[in-house]
Amino acid sequence: MAASKLDGAGTQKMKTLEEALLTLSKMNAMIERGAVEVKANKPLGVVPQQIKRIAVPLQGQLKGQFGLIADQVANFILMSSRGGGGDQAKIRVMREGLAQIRTAIELNVNKVKEQHAVAIEIAPD
Repeated sequence: MAASKLDGAGTQKMKTLEEALLTLSKMNAMIERGAVEVKANKPLGVVPQQIKRIAVPLQGQLKGQFGLIADQVANFILMSSRGGGGDQAKIRVMREGLAQIRTAIELNVNKVKEQHAVAIEIAPD
């Protein structure tokens, strides 16, 4: 019976992508907290700065192995910290940007699994 596992490079890439997904979860929680504040007619406050504080290290983490996703994160940082428009519009832009990043990461997870799979043999019992 044949199974597969990831080679060394694939394992490292998967670790990077999994850490990025965890960071995205934190960012999503912050965005949703900000959305609740906006819905209650309160100002967005420091949510964009907090998200930027989390997203900048994420960009650096992804830059070495996943440059295109790092560019998407940089664009997300730029769009989320821009002035103008209402708080509701900022929340929408942040949600859309986060969804694009998450999609790109999930596509790369499948790509890494495909490209770095190594067949291993399992002895029958």
